[in-house]
Amino acid sequence: MGSAASELPTRRAPLADVAETGLKIVIVGGFGVGKTTLVRSVSEIRPLNTEEVMTQAGVGVDETTGVRAKTTTTVAFDFGRISLNERTVLYLFGAPGQERFWFLWDRLFSGTLGAVVLVDTRRMDDSWYAIDRLEHHGTPFVVAVNRFDDEPVRHSLDEIRQALALGAHVPMVDCDARVRASGKHVLITLVDHLYELALAREATS
Repeated sequence: MGSAASELPTRRAPLADVAETGLKIVIVGGFGVGKTTLVRSVSEIRPLNTEEVMTQAGVGVDETTGVRAKTTTTVAFDFGRISLNERTVLYLFGAPGQERFWFLWDRLFSGTLGAVVLVDTRRMDDSWYAIDRLEHHGTPFVVAVNRFDDEPVRHSLDEIRQALALGAHVPMVDCDARVRASGKHVLITLVDHLYELALAREATS
């Protein structure tokens, strides 16, 4: 990925006393795609991480093609928080990417307002399960393509949409998961998408 560093918060931000609405967002995607990094870059608090060091026990179990330099892995979920205003708080849950932890996903989806599917074009097939489960649950989502410098070919968003068989109604954006402004743009895209869906439902009710 590029050389830009994450803009990390320097201290824990207190939750406002008047906060009364919590909105749950889940970030899903394949192993090593950048979910933990995205939560860490946008959270206003020090995120809760359940990362553990990868050991020889995972050899032959976790597929590491394209991410062989990765040394830690999420074994439960990541958690972060963003205050949208004085009364509304966005809670972020990053789901583990390895297949052996997929059983946790359905529970994480419970009560979820919407989701971000983070995609690594070097491991595109890893995105299928996330998209399938979200569609199964009827959970609205956007797709964010996390760009890496060592991508063998830089595919356009239209090419990625076609490869993932996604309709035009699913928003898709580029991002750098390490950069706070880029991560916030992804979340704003999701919130805008959810707002448009809500307006459409009101218009037909």
